[in-house]
Amino acid sequence: MEGVTFLKQYILNWRTVGAIFPSSKKLACKMVDNIDFENAKCIIEYGPGTGVFTEELIRRKYSSTKLFIIEYNYEFYNMLKEKYSKVENLYIINDSAENIEEYLKKEGIENVDYIVSGLPFASLKKEMSENILNKSKDILKVHGKFITFQYTLFKRNFINRFFNNINIDKVMINMPPAYVFICEN
Repeated sequence: MEGVTFLKQYILNWRTVGAIFPSSKKLACKMVDNIDFENAKCIIEYGPGTGVFTEELIRRKYSSTKLFIIEYNYEFYNMLKEKYSKVENLYIINDSAENIEEYLKKEGIENVDYIVSGLPFASLKKEMSENILNKSKDILKVHGKFITFQYTLFKRNFINRFFNNINIDKVMINMPPAYVFICEN
């Protein structure tokens, strides 16, 4: 069912959905493996889609850790609300990642430890991508990490303009295979 919804949303909103299928469990694990859950006070997830990464974040996070998930697509947002509305310290937001600061301010949060992003920077408008990456850099704590994935290395130099230290891993067990970018300042 989620796969059908994902495909439909891709067809209707290809620029912001960016994939035909949900990410694999293997990619989800790789995306969160670099998070120190024991010390993380606040984590953000951009573009959770149907919640593949969200599931892994919820499974591993401490109950006191605040997790903000911000989904632009209304169909996915509704799915996420239905699945996760009872999770402690989880904030499910229907908006653009460009506006994450507003939601953090409402909760009195200035900086976050990690940002996990499923956003398709290859298809998002350049101005939107720049806004999101600038705000991400600004809200991350010192030694915080911005973790994203892309299907090609095409946007590496673009992302490198915002984060000067990027390590890349490749995940073959995904459709299509993906590159995980672990970014730090």
